[in-house]
This record gives sequence, structure tokens and C-alpha cells, in this order.
Amino acid sequence: MTRLYLADDHAIVRDGLRALLEDAGHHVVGEGSEPREILGELAGLGPELLLLDLNLGGRSGFELLGEFRKRGLSIPVLVLSMSDHPRHVAEAVRSGVAGYLLKSAPRHELIQAIEVVCKGKRYFSPEVAELAMRGLTRNHESELLATLSPREQQIITMVVNGQTSKVIAEQLHLASKTVDIYRSRIMRKLGVDGIASLVRLAIRNGLIDSTVS
Repeated sequence: MTRLYLADDHAIVRDGLRALLEDAGHHVVGEGSEPREILGELAGLGPELLLLDLNLGGRSGFELLGEFRKRGLSIPVLVLSMSDHPRHVAEAVRSGVAGYLLKSAPRHELIQAIEVVCKGKRYFSPEVAELAMRGLTRNHESELLATLSPREQQIITMVVNGQTSKVIAEQLHLASKTVDIYRSRIMRKLGVDGIASLVRLAIRNGLIDSTVS
């Protein structure tokens, strides 16, 4: 039997989770929907696992996670969320959660995830792991793009939109050789090995429309 705390902004969801989890032999020691309320109860109730939704009545579950870590609480956190946005999954992973499960997951997977996390391991389904990788990759790429100079940002935009070095040179009043040097430097900074890879990176980060091939 695992002692659980439910953090979700919908009472009907908490009721359903409580029934499901207690039917599976676990014990729900408390529940809440507001970060301050939840934090105030966690230390006293001593749950073995926090089941956390990322949307808490207009407040963010990430806000709770931030305070959670500041206070040195060591309770494992299993996120149970509707969000399949790669950025949210990646942010949860960076926040140190022990697992992430979509609310669309079947009942048996939730029970399995709880059991895995309570053994000191992490649980991410293949689908969620893929979302996390996509989110982490995009964040890394965004950081790399931010290192480009204004001129490099201008040139990469023109390159991925199909403009040749000659055309770019004419528009920016540069020598074609100088543009080629910029292109090589940009690809080196971004860790890509050709125009096709550069275009895919640009699409992932919204520099060009996803219909560009």
C-alpha cells in the first residue's frame, strides 16, 4: 500500500482517482487544488508519492514544483496531465519529476507507474519519452540559436528560405565569399552538417513554415 497525495484542480477528477487508487490497494492521505494549500499539507501528511496535475486552477504545477524543491521536500512526483506538449514534458523532466503520464493513459498504466516510482525508479512511457526528447532538443536548439549574432540570424533566415549566397550577398552588400564564411560559421555553431539539416532545425524552431521542404 502506497500513501498518495492528489494535486488536481478538478474535484471530480480527484474523486475518480481516489476511488481507482484505493480500489487498487493504495491509500490517499490528502488532496488539494491550490499550490499553497498543497505545500502546507505535504510535510505533515507524509505521503510516499505526489500525483500532480500541471494545471492547478489557473496556477501552474511548475510553480508548485519550484517551491517543492526550494523547501527540500524529497517526495517523488508523478505528473498526471492532459498536456502532451513537448515543452511541458521537457520542463517537468528538468524539474526532477520521477515520472510523467498522460491522462489518456489506461488505468493499468497509472497503477504500474505508481509502483515503478515508489521503487525509486522513473516512469516515462515510450510516447512521453519521445515528447521529452523533442522538447529537450528544441530547448537546446533555441539556446544555440540565441548565440547567433544579428547578422548571422539575418543570414540563416535567408538561407533556409532558399536564397543563394550570391543573392544574399547582393541584398546585404557583402561579398559572396563572406556569405559563405557566415554560412559555415552558422552551421558549425548549430552543429548541423548541411542545408537540409539546417532547414529541419529552422522548421522545428519556427524560423520558416513547416510546409517548406
